[in-house]
Amino acid sequence: VVAVYGTLADLLSVASNKLGIKASCLYNGKGGLIDDIALIRDDDVLYVSEGDSFVDPQNEERSSDELSGAHTDWLTLNIGGRCFTTTRSTLVSKEPESMLAHMFKDKDVWGNKQDERGAYLIDRSPEYFEPILNYLRHGQLIVNEGINLLGVLEEARFFGIEQLAEQLEVVIKNSQPPEDHSPISRKEFVRFLLATPTKSELRCQGLNFSGADFSRLDLRYINFKMANLSRCNLTHANLCCANLERADLSGANLDGANLQGVKMLCSNAEGASLKGCNFEDPSGLKANLEGANLKGVDMEGSQMTGINLRVATLKNAKLKNCNLRGATLAGTDLENCDLSGCDLQEANLRGSNVKGAIFEEMLTPLHMSQSVR
Repeated sequence: VVAVYGTLADLLSVASNKLGIKASCLYNGKGGLIDDIALIRDDDVLYVSEGDSFVDPQNEERSSDELSGAHTDWLTLNIGGRCFTTTRSTLVSKEPESMLAHMFKDKDVWGNKQDERGAYLIDRSPEYFEPILNYLRHGQLIVNEGINLLGVLEEARFFGIEQLAEQLEVVIKNSQPPEDHSPISRKEFVRFLLATPTKSELRCQGLNFSGADFSRLDLRYINFKMANLSRCNLTHANLCCANLERADLSGANLDGANLQGVKMLCSNAEGASLKGCNFEDPSGLKANLEGANLKGVDMEGSQMTGINLRVATLKNAKLKNCNLRGATLAGTDLENCDLSGCDLQEANLRGSNVKGAIFEEMLTPLHMSQSVR
C-alpha cells in the first residue's frame, strides 16, 4: 500500500524501492497500461513489471496449480456400488487412449455423474474392475483366485485397454485344457449304452473310437455316421440297422458281426475283416454298401442276399463262398476279386469290372445277361 503523489515516474521509483526491482511498467487490475498518474483511483490494485507484458497473477497461479496437480489429484470411483480411490494419473498415464483416460484426462469434460459423496458413478462390475485398476497402477496383470478371466477381459475391452485385453486373451488361451482327441474306450462306451433307453437313438456321429474293443456288444440302430472305427474289434457285435455312412472302418475286425439292414454308404472299410458276417434280413430289409471302399476286405462265407454293392470298390477282396443271391453289383469294381464258390443267382453285375476276378466252383451258372449292359 503506497501513497500516490507527484508524477508516474515518482510512483515507479517508490515501487522499485518497495519491491526491489527496476519498475518500468504499471498496469491496472484488468491489465491496462497506465501512462498517466491521473488514471489511478483510491484502492486500485496495481501491477508493476520490469517491462514484461501483463499476466494476471490469479490466472497464472490457477494454471500452475492445474498443471502441477491435474494428474495427481485423488478421485473416487463408484463402480457398481463399490468405491475405488485412485489418482487421476493412474487412470490417464498407463493407457492414454482408453475410455478411462478420456473420461478423466480433463476435469468435468464428460460431465460424469457423481453420488452424494462425490464419487464418480460407473455402472460396471467391481470384481472385474479391480484387476484392471491394479494393472493401471503397476502394469502387471494379477487376478485373484475365483475371478473369471473372461469377465475381466470384457471389462478391459469395454474400457478400451487394448494391451491388457491382449494379455488376457493369451492367458485365457493358455489356461484352456488341450483338446482331447483320444479314442473313446469300451468302458466309456458301455456306460453310454447303459444310460441310454433301448428305444432312444444313440448318436455317435463323428466320434473317435479308433482301436476300441466293441466285440459282442449290442450296437443296433446306433448312428456311427462319419465316426472313426478304424482298427476296432467288432467281432460278433450286433450292428443291425446301424448307420455307418462315411464311417472309417479301415483295418477293423467285424468277423461274425450281425449287419442286417446296415447302412454303409461311402464308408471306408479298406483292409477290414468281415468273415462270416450276416447281411441278410429275413424281413427283407437290405444292407446298403453303395459306393463303399472295400479294397482288400475278407468277406469269406458272409450271407449277403440282396445286398447293395453298387459302384462299390472290391478290388483284391476275398468273397469266397459268399451268398450273393439277388445282390446289386452294378458298376462295382471286382478286379482281382476272389468269388470262388459264391452264389450269384439273380445278382446284377451289369457294368461291373471283373478283370482278373475268380469265378471258380460257382454254385449256380453266371449268365451273360447278368453282366452285360
